[in-house]
Amino acid sequence: MKELLLKRKSRFVLYIFACFIPVFDKLLMDLSLSLLIGSVQVGRMEYFIRVSTISVGIVALGSILYIISRFLRISYMRDTLLDIRLLAFERILNLDYKEFNNKSKDSYISNLINDINIFENNFFLQLINLIFRGGVYLVSLTIIAFLDIRFAIISLLVSILLFYISRIFEEKTVRLQEEVSDKNEAFAVDMSNTFNGLEILKLNNVENRFLRKALGSITGLERRKLSYNIYSDTQRRIMEFLGFGFLTGSLVYVAVLMSGDVSLTRATLIVQLSNGCIWNITSILPLYNQLKSSVNIFNKITKGLEDNKSISKGDKEFSFEREIEVENLSFAYGDKEILKDVSFKIEKGKKYLIKGASGAGKTTLIKLLSMTYDDYKGRILVDDVDYKEIDEYTFNQKVSFIYQDVFLFEDTIYNNIALYKEYDDEKVLGAALKAGLDSLLEKKENGINEMLLENGKNLSGGERQRISIARAIVKDSEILFVDEGTSSLDEELGRLVEDTILSLDTTVIAISHRYYRGISERYDYVLEIKDKRIEVYEADKYFMEVAI
Repeated sequence: MKELLLKRKSRFVLYIFACFIPVFDKLLMDLSLSLLIGSVQVGRMEYFIRVSTISVGIVALGSILYIISRFLRISYMRDTLLDIRLLAFERILNLDYKEFNNKSKDSYISNLINDINIFENNFFLQLINLIFRGGVYLVSLTIIAFLDIRFAIISLLVSILLFYISRIFEEKTVRLQEEVSDKNEAFAVDMSNTFNGLEILKLNNVENRFLRKALGSITGLERRKLSYNIYSDTQRRIMEFLGFGFLTGSLVYVAVLMSGDVSLTRATLIVQLSNGCIWNITSILPLYNQLKSSVNIFNKITKGLEDNKSISKGDKEFSFEREIEVENLSFAYGDKEILKDVSFKIEKGKKYLIKGASGAGKTTLIKLLSMTYDDYKGRILVDDVDYKEIDEYTFNQKVSFIYQDVFLFEDTIYNNIALYKEYDDEKVLGAALKAGLDSLLEKKENGINEMLLENGKNLSGGERQRISIARAIVKDSEILFVDEGTSSLDEELGRLVEDTILSLDTTVIAISHRYYRGISERYDYVLEIKDKRIEVYEADKYFMEVAI
């Protein structure tokens, strides 16, 4: 947090200065009010007019100072909040696959929106108030010390007492703020599930049940917010009550002073300054608790960023020239063993089809070969280099994936193929044509620059899959992983997409439960998973036996 605030040191100094500007305005206002009240005791009209003129000038100066202060503060706040959003987003992107999937995607959206809004409201706005009120307190106490050292010491001791009282509220304030953040995440997940499954809910007439669930989620969130606000307000009220007791005592003290030879102007100034001390210290302490709770929110959404700044597992560059060798590989989900002591090889440029019963471990094998999972026993080597020594970033640069459900951005076909990387236009268009998208581009008015609707709603299943194939082509992928890439397509489209995949000049490792006669035989090998073991067959012989 400290590093972030000091990232722009000169602007942070200006920010602190800007927060102090209202302090001088407040003190000038106290002085002008004391002079106005004291002018009554003086009893001369010309003195009253002069003091009134000065007061009007002070009010005008205060307005100008406020505008300057706000201008200096707001640009620093804006840029720092942008940094926080980028840090939070970077943390999410750099999570490894397993850690990322420990939470719903909507929880991460809640972190980027709700938690950062909480941070903005409970950090920067409270920091401004904390600096302002802290400045007023310190300056007021200093001036009181010059006017009456005994009263200044009393004020300091009362402030210390109030500080320790406020510590009672600190832990619960932080916990309640974290609960609000957690409830925001849960609410985001519930709403996403409801909206994504709205068609199913309506077809089955169960939308009212989910409406009640949504209302329960909203109620839980609002109750947590209410608890936090009530608790924060309660501690503020308690501190204000204690402050009122001190103020009453200060009025009695000033009244005793005025029985002597203390002027009305001096007495009024002491009262005003004592207000500056006690009311600001009673506000500072709850503000400090809220500030601390917002720092915890910051740590939550950026936690582990330093550890995750590089997604590399090793420092060796991925190079695939000959083969990937799997030696005595075993893998389990908890106590459930999926693969046991399997060994085989993947030769560069060959096409491999993974077969097996549902739940046999086909997708698990893909995730192991694609460096998604690394908590396995045994070894996976690429050209004699252990997977665990390879920089995952360099690996990801040279592989592509095709899934059953292709995610498409609400953007142009071009950007959905290039994935926002800088490629030559001709290369992107060439990849689209090689993937068989020529008929799609011909019927679109803007061709490759045609905008897609949300997640490609204006495309057929085959067209969506061909865009994912084009992504692999434009990337010059050395390995293409395909997980049931044609299962959601009809027979004709499935054959066309499978044919395109097998025509690519790259190593293919695919899962498919379908058999396309005359096409599936073009795979080089079949890896069949059965009873936690893997048997390797030549594809043409394997499918000959299946046909028999």
